[in-house]
Amino acid sequence: MTGKNRLPRLDLHCHLDGSLSQGCIEELLGRSVKLEELQADMDCQSLAEYLEKFEIPLECLQTEKGLERAGYDLMKSAASDQVDYIEARFAPLFSGQRGLSTEQVIESVLRGMEQGKKEFDIDYGVIVCAMRHEKEEANLQMLKAAREFLGNGVCAADLAGNEAAFPMSQFMNLFAEVKRMEMPFTLHAGECGSVQNILDAVQCGASRVGHGIALRGQKEAIRICRDRHIGIEMCPLSNMQTKAVKDPADYPVQEFLEENLLVTINTDNRMVSQTTLEKEFAFLREQYAVTREQEVQMTKNAIEVAFASDEVKAQLWKAMEL
Repeated sequence: MTGKNRLPRLDLHCHLDGSLSQGCIEELLGRSVKLEELQADMDCQSLAEYLEKFEIPLECLQTEKGLERAGYDLMKSAASDQVDYIEARFAPLFSGQRGLSTEQVIESVLRGMEQGKKEFDIDYGVIVCAMRHEKEEANLQMLKAAREFLGNGVCAADLAGNEAAFPMSQFMNLFAEVKRMEMPFTLHAGECGSVQNILDAVQCGASRVGHGIALRGQKEAIRICRDRHIGIEMCPLSNMQTKAVKDPADYPVQEFLEENLLVTINTDNRMVSQTTLEKEFAFLREQYAVTREQEVQMTKNAIEVAFASDEVKAQLWKAMEL
């Protein structure tokens, strides 16, 4: 799993649609696609501009063949990044344009990821995303269907989409139901400046938050997240592109580490952000003086908060000792 002096690698926040390789997309669409159609620039002006890059890959995720190929493609990319465990997230409702059911969507992705697991020796889990702009009933029906796969590929639920237009307060009932279903969940919260979204996410039972940048400078909210052992899924290069912080100097990775938050480092969108875990950690070393000791701590954090089985976690902890 790991060699001497190499930490195990975990990517806990990685979107399937934003991570499809150019080759996979061209194969599924049957035409050539320019990289600039798929990748956001570092001078990208907003989250809205960033999200435009998802239109082409979503075309690939409307058939069982495309979904299976995508699951395999992500595992192949993870293998080249020396990842040991990855949690891939996607929105089944986005793959229903041609009539596929939630069950068909999930089964197809799992087939591809399982093939990748056998071929590349990488463990994985799938996180299903409810979408903020969808009707509550549609989200709930999707989550109920996905719940049947919990422990058999699916590991958790999530909420993604336009956080500014659809704040967390609108989804408290939905995730109260998810909690009743005994399905673990992480929630995108605090990517776009609202610390209240993070507090609401924690209140309704999220064990992790995606991005969490709005905790910056918020001592009381930081204390709550620390006391409740909330995992913070930071995605540095993506956050630079979406302008989650206006000035890169304000990126709070050192602040969060000094506050003993359970910080983890992730890719978010491997293709759209032109990134890998290796690039993310190199960026943090160069720009924020993140030390080897801090990398070790963040890796331990990732193992602790991963939605992985006890067996997989035991293997990852063992790899930490090598």
